[in-house]
Amino acid sequence: MKNIQILSGIVLIALGFTSCKDEKQEQAKKTIDSYVSYVDSVKNVAADDLKADWAAVEAEYDRRAENAKLALAEIKDNAAETERINTSKVKYEEFKNEMTAKLAPPVSSKQQLRNALFGEGKIGDDVSFAWVNAQNIHSVYQQFVHTVENNKDSYSREDWDEIKLLYEALDSRKNTVEKEGLSSEDNRKIAGLKIKFAPMYTVNRMGAKSEENKEAKK
Repeated sequence: MKNIQILSGIVLIALGFTSCKDEKQEQAKKTIDSYVSYVDSVKNVAADDLKADWAAVEAEYDRRAENAKLALAEIKDNAAETERINTSKVKYEEFKNEMTAKLAPPVSSKQQLRNALFGEGKIGDDVSFAWVNAQNIHSVYQQFVHTVENNKDSYSREDWDEIKLLYEALDSRKNTVEKEGLSSEDNRKIAGLKIKFAPMYTVNRMGAKSEENKEAKK
């Protein structure tokens, strides 16, 4: 009789452990469900409605994502749940990129011009050319001059003034780079680009000013 009682006790303890383990797995799945549902619900909200509370949205996402990650460890065969989490993560990152673009302040026409001439974000308000060196300066001049050539008919007088300012700043950087190992071959190619730019600037800058004067008279 005593042995039967001991055996029954062992069985009850085992069942208790199993029940506890099942509860943890169920709770873990609910936590993952909550994460997946949150991502889906956020994506269904209009961007304009999220702008004011975007910081709170990100904080809540981070919290649920961390909880889902911890919950995954509680699930024995978690391949399906791992896939669900990864899919929702990709969805959120894509949505986050869209929101980041919408929340970013509009780029001024001056900055758009700088981005076109030198590359996205290369030249900011400080007009620093510290990133230009003996290895890349020829390609920088090349992009600058070719971009100007391709768009010369669309530039305003103010654009040409900005172009001249940037050109002179680049030339100033070249004076430094020449002492840092600029090859004679690149120097020769840059000289050719400068010869192309000078008359193009003069003629088109004058043309833009004349066009603006005509518009002003109207």
